[in-house]
Amino acid sequence: MSVLESDFSIAVGEGTVSAAYARPDSPSATVVVAHGAGAGMEHPFLRGFTDGLNSLGIATLRFNFPYREAGRKFPDRPPAAITAWRAAMAAAAKRAADHGDTGPLWAAGKSFGGRMASMAVAEGMEAAGLVYLGYPLHAPGKPDKLRDEHLYGITAPMLFLQGSRDTFATPGLLEDVVGRIGPSAVLQWVDGGDHSFAVAGLKRSAAEVGASLAEPVARFVRASG
Repeated sequence: MSVLESDFSIAVGEGTVSAAYARPDSPSATVVVAHGAGAGMEHPFLRGFTDGLNSLGIATLRFNFPYREAGRKFPDRPPAAITAWRAAMAAAAKRAADHGDTGPLWAAGKSFGGRMASMAVAEGMEAAGLVYLGYPLHAPGKPDKLRDEHLYGITAPMLFLQGSRDTFATPGLLEDVVGRIGPSAVLQWVDGGDHSFAVAGLKRSAAEVGASLAEPVARFVRASG
């Protein structure tokens, strides 16, 4: 399968951020993917994940948040991150339209990136569905401070892919949240995975780990229409 890849910039506010678009022949959907708080769009995990989706016939767009583009360590506040998300989704929609693609446009993200996607959708950003690669339900050791209030107003399909040893989401708490969201939300555990989906005793590169998540995501996207 041939994949058309291109790097470009997206205007966000008064600046720009880096982005990368990859399109296989006749993609069934497009998934926009945001990075986590500690790494940018070129992290091997994210590249492995998007390469995996491309091999399964899904187009992808990766992008940086403004703080990462500027070389800052601390993530953007939600308003700035949501603005970046809106710009990235618009850029992906334009590229899909330019190629005549009519498949759905999804939003996905690793940890912080997924949480910001959910906040953007809760505030009106259009997306056919959401994929969370390790949703940061709470800070490690602080299960009393949940980041869930905005999730209950989202009606789009949501896939929570979560490592069973992820310290950012106590299993029972996440199961309760997903259950309260309703049938539009699905929780899939990665047995033994931590917040980066690494499994103790299983030697895999970050790219291989990311690629391993592509198949369940592609299956969910297709099943959700």
